[in-house]
Amino acid sequence: MSITYRPLGRTGLKVSPLCLGTMNFGPQTSEPDAYAIMDKAQDLGINFWDTADVYGWKKGEGVTEQILGRYFAQGGGRRDRVVLATKVYGDMDLPDRPDPNFARGLSARKIVQACENSLKRLQTTWIDLYQMHHVDRACPFDEIWTAYETLVRQGKVLYAGSSNFAGWDIATAQAAAKERHFMGLVCEQSVYHLDNRMVELEVVPACRHYGLGLIAWSPLGGGLLGGALQKRKDGRRSGEGFEKNVDKKRDNLEKYETLCRELGEAPANVALAWLLHNPVVTAPIIGPRTMDQLTAVSKVPDIKLSPEMMKQLDEIWPGPGGEAPKAYSW
Repeated sequence: MSITYRPLGRTGLKVSPLCLGTMNFGPQTSEPDAYAIMDKAQDLGINFWDTADVYGWKKGEGVTEQILGRYFAQGGGRRDRVVLATKVYGDMDLPDRPDPNFARGLSARKIVQACENSLKRLQTTWIDLYQMHHVDRACPFDEIWTAYETLVRQGKVLYAGSSNFAGWDIATAQAAAKERHFMGLVCEQSVYHLDNRMVELEVVPACRHYGLGLIAWSPLGGGLLGGALQKRKDGRRSGEGFEKNVDKKRDNLEKYETLCRELGEAPANVALAWLLHNPVVTAPIIGPRTMDQLTAVSKVPDIKLSPEMMKQLDEIWPGPGGEAPKAYSW
């Protein structure tokens, strides 16, 4: 894997073209296996890592952040080599100690206290990228940016990011930041893959306009684009909902997996490479459960898709018709 690091949005921060997602660490990947995956990611030069306070799925505990914190505590420059991203918004209210200010939201109090808690769990003194995990339209951005300014001034947060924002949410956030002479958002993390291209209507244009890097989550469509038909032939099955979606998309998948075989590349790698051909995309998030899954995608940054291949993918997986309003108007 040859790494060409790229700027995160309009910043001078250099990150790898693949982002290591850690959501599986704890619930599906044991701590020792997670350590091995993180070591391998560093060996491969993947320096951009993403987590969230709610990951681990034990309410209020931050299980995945704790795993990362114990990994960093081993020393050896592990933390220093990582551009570390985590998130705030989710419900971190402890079941035995209810507190409405730790429920979902982005109040200044929630942001500041959540950051302190994440720093403790991650065993670090700073977070490179602190992302709002979801928009909170009940909370004004003047309040949100007050909290971020405090954390930046204290050196606890370096950059602000968003996740699951609409295009107009990005515009609203940046307008409020500009009035405060604050940098505002540097990236947006959205669901984006060949079978879900809705962000091309307004989120992608907003990111381009404001200089935000787009971080694609679920880049394989929950496994749909990872060779679902071939895996079914090999006797591997998933949940009922996934199987229904495979049946629904069978025609698209047959064309897609045939095209990938002709190209000589795994379907998952083609789906990830397609995202990297979009200049607005900084990195797709890969969420390996196993070492094999990590090493399988390590060649993605080296895959070059021809204009003809991009055209064929567009025919198999058509988007919304371009950017708004031309996609639906004139």
